[in-house]
Parts: sequence; C-alpha cells; structure tokens
Amino acid sequence: MGKISKTTLNKVLLRTQGCQFAHNYERMQSLSLTYCFSPVLEELYKDAPKEDRVNAIKRHLEYFNTHPIAIPFILGIAASLEENTDEDHKDTVTAIKTSLMGPFAGIGDSLLNLTWFPIAGSIGASLCVDNGSIIGPLVMFLLINLLYWPLKYFGLHKGYEGGMALVEKFGVQIFDRLGDIANVLGVMVTGGLIATTVKLTTGIQFAFGEGDPLVLQSQFDSVLPCLLPVAVTFICFNLLKKGQGKNSAQIILGIIAVCLVLAALNYYVPGFPKIFV
Repeated sequence: MGKISKTTLNKVLLRTQGCQFAHNYERMQSLSLTYCFSPVLEELYKDAPKEDRVNAIKRHLEYFNTHPIAIPFILGIAASLEENTDEDHKDTVTAIKTSLMGPFAGIGDSLLNLTWFPIAGSIGASLCVDNGSIIGPLVMFLLINLLYWPLKYFGLHKGYEGGMALVEKFGVQIFDRLGDIANVLGVMVTGGLIATTVKLTTGIQFAFGEGDPLVLQSQFDSVLPCLLPVAVTFICFNLLKKGQGKNSAQIILGIIAVCLVLAALNYYVPGFPKIFV
C-alpha cells in the first residue's frame, strides 16, 4: 500500500459521508474536502517541517466542487499523487484534482442524480402507493446505498492504487457511454412505472338514441391503453421543464387540489361522471 495505510484511507471514506455539510459560496466544497483529506496529509507529513504541513493544507483549500459520490475516487487519485510527487511539484496535485472535478460532476449527475436516484425512488413509491407500506422507503434507501457505498469504497481504494494511470487508461469517455446506457434504462423504467403506478380513467359516456352509450374510456383503451396517465405525465413533465424543476411543489399541490375537487363533485353532484376510479 505504500506510505498511506488502508486505515487512513478508510478514515477518508468515513469523512466523505459529511462532505456536503461545509459548503460556502466562495470555494464550495473546499473546506469539507480538506477535512476529508486531512488524514492522508497527516500521515504523509507527520515528520515534515511545520511550513510544509501548512502549505499542504493550503493547497487543498482551493475552490472545489463535484458530485459527492465522485469525491472518494478523486481523493484516492490525489492521495497517490501526493505520495509520489516531489514537494517542488505539488501544485500538479491541485491542478489534476481540479481538472477532474468538472467531468465527474457531470457523470455523477447523469448516472446517479438523474438516473439511479429516480429509479430507486420510483420503485420504492410503487411498493407503498396502494397501502402506504414502510417497505417502499426502506427499499429505496437500500437500493441507493447498495450502489453508493461500493462506488465510494472501491473508488477511493482503486483510485489510490491506480492513480492517474487509471484515468489515462480508461478515460472519461467510458463514463459518458455508461451515462447514455443509464439514461436509456431510466427512461424504460420510468415508462413502465407510468403505466402501472399512475391511475387515471374517465367515466364519461355519450348516449346516441336508444342504443348502448359510447364509453369514452373504452375508446381510449382500444386506441392506446393508459393514454390518460401518459397524457397527465406529459403535462407534468412540460410544467416541470418550463419551471426548470423549481415548481414541483406547486404541481403536486395542484394535482391534489384537482383530485379533491373532482372527488367532491363525484360525491355531492348526482349524475356527475365518475372521472377518477
């Protein structure tokens, strides 16, 4: 393992659990990142002069911001570089660490925040939407952490073992391809959940003479099953897109209000068509 012990790396891993608790608008994650990385610096500089220890801390207090799950991997590479770089060339460590934060921020957002997190949440919601079971949130929690923890652990240790050679060998392009695959998977899972979770039918009928009435829902089902759930999802998606995701609470409250109004009409107004079943 070289100069840095596995125990020290595990200390870094545990500290990364709180890497989002010390944001600031000037340097973003730099303070929490330095706290996470300090066990490595303490081990490498335990016998060094005070000036070198101070300079090591100051180097890592520069601006830094990336996806939290990518931090262990980047810190693993930074630990390897700190161990194998001369004191006169330590600025290289900061430069490489800074150059990695942008690509991995995009990878983390696309693969995790915008793909795996919604998939896990949708699966959890589908398990408790009918009866309010506590199983849904637990499944969501397990799905997220069963992916996040291995990514953090192996990212830190493999990043340290491989150093920059790991990035140079595989490149960031492989993560871009994984992001495309994950996006396709997310769309497929979301589409299946729309058909099974979003429940919306209409009881509107049209009477023509003395024959059987025309049931609007039957016509929808013959043309495209689950047409109304897809339509509502499409409307919500466009509203979210228009509001850039900042109006999600208003959309949820609006849906609840519409459901309550229609339910009241179904109950209090005789003959009102039953729209929600």
